Amino acid sequence: MERRKECHLTLNVNGETYIVEHVPVSRTLLQVLRDDLGLTGTKEGCGEGDCGACTVIMDGLAVNACLVLAVEAEGKVVVTVEGMVKDGKLHPLQQAFVDEGAVQCGFCTPGMLMSAKALLDVNPAPTEAEIRTTLSGNLCRCTGYVRIVSAVQKAAVEMAKA
Repeated sequence: MERRKECHLTLNVNGETYIVEHVPVSRTLLQVLRDDLGLTGTKEGCGEGDCGACTVIMDGLAVNACLVLAVEAEGKVVVTVEGMVKDGKLHPLQQAFVDEGAVQCGFCTPGMLMSAKALLDVNPAPTEAEIRTTLSGNLCRCTGYVRIVSAVQKAAVEMAKA
């Protein structure tokens, strides 16, 4: 029996439907997002699932896009950092990162935002410990995480008001 070497995918990313043809079955979701769909907000860091720079939300769960094969995303709902902006307005979490000075070089920021968003989507009032646990899979070399945690806490409060 011959193995399929490539496939055609229909992906739901940020509320849009994308048809991607001739995708090697070994291609990761990260590669398809960046190279085929032009969604470069999702960053490639380690390529091994250790740094969290490539974090996206797939069917409500934060996942490392470098570890997910693109074929696994077919039929699922994927949200990237680009999908957080609505009508040209930053998501409250993005705004809190700006307000709290949680963005340094910015490389880890998309992954941090996606992990935090996945948490806030299921737990709108997380404790500091829950935030830190959630973000433990996202590495940042520029900060001590204090401002990042503060930004998530601020966003939780702002989102509760809305």
